[in-house]
Amino acid sequence: MSGSVLISPNELSALTSLGGVVLIDTRNPDAYAAGHLPGAVNIHDIFTYLATSTPEGVAAMREKFAAVFGAAGLSGSETAVVYEQSMNTGFGQSCRGYVLLSYLGYPKIKILHGGYAGWVAADLPVTTDPAMPTPKTFPLSGANAGILLDLEGMKAAVADKAVAILDTRDVDEWIGESSSPYGKDFCPRKGRIPRAVWIEWYRMMKPTASGPMFKSKEEILAECATVGISARTPVVLYCFKGARASNTLVALKEAGIENVKLYFGSWNEWSRDPALPIEAGFPGPVTMAAAAE
Repeated sequence: MSGSVLISPNELSALTSLGGVVLIDTRNPDAYAAGHLPGAVNIHDIFTYLATSTPEGVAAMREKFAAVFGAAGLSGSETAVVYEQSMNTGFGQSCRGYVLLSYLGYPKIKILHGGYAGWVAADLPVTTDPAMPTPKTFPLSGANAGILLDLEGMKAAVADKAVAILDTRDVDEWIGESSSPYGKDFCPRKGRIPRAVWIEWYRMMKPTASGPMFKSKEEILAECATVGISARTPVVLYCFKGARASNTLVALKEAGIENVKLYFGSWNEWSRDPALPIEAGFPGPVTMAAAAE
């Protein structure tokens, strides 16, 4: 696809040979230590960080990740390439890295399609040597801050029936049996954000000989059509903490759905405020999202 944020293992191998690439491994430190792409920096906080969308929470997140990405060697001139184990085993953590970098205004970002597993399947080299990056000053910008919605923005989206609210969580969370992947009772309430429709994040991918990969544009649009979302529909995504929804955000953008935003606080934030409405219990009949004409 033209302008794709996805890069294949062989394309990445050719790109790294030219220099000017910073590889970011989002897996846990043990997985990284057992083997990673040569020169890759391990930043597992991309996945584990729990954000709140208060002004203080947003400021803390921006400050933290600007420092972390600067320490990894990103100055704005390098291409950041983010990867995880495979596209469906890291709960969307490489895509969460893409969203964070986009939100901070970084100009050149790619995601290794197929992740570490795809790299290994392509018989490309790995190492156990830790990276020694040269710290840089990260070019913090607000140019693309609109990719994320804060709590007030999410309230406005819920009230706007022209906007599709897309829940990408696992089925036990969608039907209200569990509050999170961290445990059924991790959050105080179980259920859904009002008006949400559901496409489990796994549905954006399919198996290949090199591991799970995103579906084609046509297949992704067909999945979206099952809940009334077209290429022209404004979409706001959420999951538990913005990782799985980041995976779906990338899929939708790859398919040409341009007006896509992520509520980064997601269920972890929304469910903890008893003043905010939820839909609890087993979901009723599917209500098709309003498609923008």
